[in-house]
Amino acid sequence: MPTEELQKLSVQDVAAADGKAGAAANGAKNGDAAEQSGDESEDEADGNAPEAGSGAAKKKKNKKRKPRKKKKAPTAQTDPPSVLISQLFPNKTYPKGEEVEYKDDNRWRTTSEEKRHLDNLSMHNDFLPDYRHAAETHRQVRQWAQKNIKPGQTLTEIANGIEDSVRRLVGHDGLAEGDAIVAGMGFPTGLNLDHIAAHYSPNAGNKTVLQQSNVMKVDIGVHVNGRIVDSAFTVAFDPMYDNLLAAVKDATNTGVREAGIDVRLGELGGYIQETMESYECEVNGKTYPIKSIRNLSGHTILPYSIHGTKSVPIVGGTGDMTKMEEGDVFAIETFGSTGNGHVHDEGEVSHYALRTDAPKVDLRLSSAKSLLNVIKKNFSTIPFCRRYLDRLGQEKYLLGLNNLVTQGIVEDYPPLVDKKGSYTAQFEHTILLRPTVKEVISRGDDY
Repeated sequence: MPTEELQKLSVQDVAAADGKAGAAANGAKNGDAAEQSGDESEDEADGNAPEAGSGAAKKKKNKKRKPRKKKKAPTAQTDPPSVLISQLFPNKTYPKGEEVEYKDDNRWRTTSEEKRHLDNLSMHNDFLPDYRHAAETHRQVRQWAQKNIKPGQTLTEIANGIEDSVRRLVGHDGLAEGDAIVAGMGFPTGLNLDHIAAHYSPNAGNKTVLQQSNVMKVDIGVHVNGRIVDSAFTVAFDPMYDNLLAAVKDATNTGVREAGIDVRLGELGGYIQETMESYECEVNGKTYPIKSIRNLSGHTILPYSIHGTKSVPIVGGTGDMTKMEEGDVFAIETFGSTGNGHVHDEGEVSHYALRTDAPKVDLRLSSAKSLLNVIKKNFSTIPFCRRYLDRLGQEKYLLGLNNLVTQGIVEDYPPLVDKKGSYTAQFEHTILLRPTVKEVISRGDDY
């Protein structure tokens, strides 16, 4: 859960925003008064003031004033997206995700008065509005990205385009201290090519260019007040990868469909694997069975923490008897591969996160001390990458960052890769197990 410091920070930000709004409103009132005063002065200059020595005032001319045009609130998003989601959907009336009624033994939840009451509480405490705000931001940004990602672009251009759009739509650019904790990126944008399955984002100076032959997983996280929506898709430009993408999308949809309160996670993994491995894919004339990557999984999401305490396997036979429970938030993500179906750490690290259980260590390296302060104040436990530190003006921080990792205060997440020459794909949705209904919060027209 968010710490008291985070809650105070949110309150301070809201208060600051209210203060700005009040100042703007007062400015508008003063502007109105100035205009009226100006109109009266013009009347007098036109000869409407009493003539000297006449003993009577002439009638004022009836001067028609043009009605002032009110600015209409925006009703559509721009391209690229720049209009605040909160303006497009005033009073927190954000679109719902896909609502799916519970079935079998849980069907009673749909009409239960007690469960409806609990559901209403989640609206009043901003649990649902915050999640729907983040989800609508995710949908609009990713749909723009899907239309605009093309071979020839650098990974840095793609990542910055996605992340700048998210920040614009939630109204927090993440540059002021603590601003990224209020709303913004839920984790660094993953742009994982071919055999790289996860945790790759370009660092400064990366000149990798997206090719026509690449298969790229685009993993985006958006948060509002720590409520993280985690959803991913895969792009490929060559139709020979169509079956790979279809297999993983189908597997994710199977996981989403079969998930629900009291479902055992081990059983869910079996359903996912059965769907995934019913496909095969022909690449350059050779047919490959599509395998579930057995050491990757979905997971619960907690406030300000992308990985919760429960994992959703994407293979069967794990024997995991853990149940999904009311109130859980799950990222159902599946990965398919034409390779070994097993990933390992390899390559330059870009992803980091402050550990929630970080030990108290007497840091001797001054650069590590100052960097830890920056991380706490700007990201808290939300994952970040080197490009985010660059944006904040941090320089020569790598030694200090590595020291924080060595001390167990910050965790690093190296890229996860299958064997070279193989291809991997990913699709992912975030689901809320609400008291009355399962809501696929990140569902959109695209997938």
